[in-house]
Amino acid sequence: MIHIEQIQKDINELPEEAQALLWDFIDLLKKRYSIPEKQTIHSDYTPRHQPSTLDILKESGMIGCISAEPNLSVNYKSVLQE
Repeated sequence: MIHIEQIQKDINELPEEAQALLWDFIDLLKKRYSIPEKQTIHSDYTPRHQPSTLDILKESGMIGCISAEPNLSVNYKSVLQE
């Protein structure tokens, strides 16, 4: 069982430099083990109707967010060389 009071006491006894390192370590752990928030899809999802991949991409705003040549998927190598 974790005893918060003892942890707080131990941290307070550390020098400031060690406390700063501990703070950085805690921040790193929070980032590593945090659960990303699920993105809400505003579609007509019901158990009987799951949105298609196209519907999800349209909702995300990714489709149509840039403009490019219509045949870019065919000649992308020559476009990248330019």
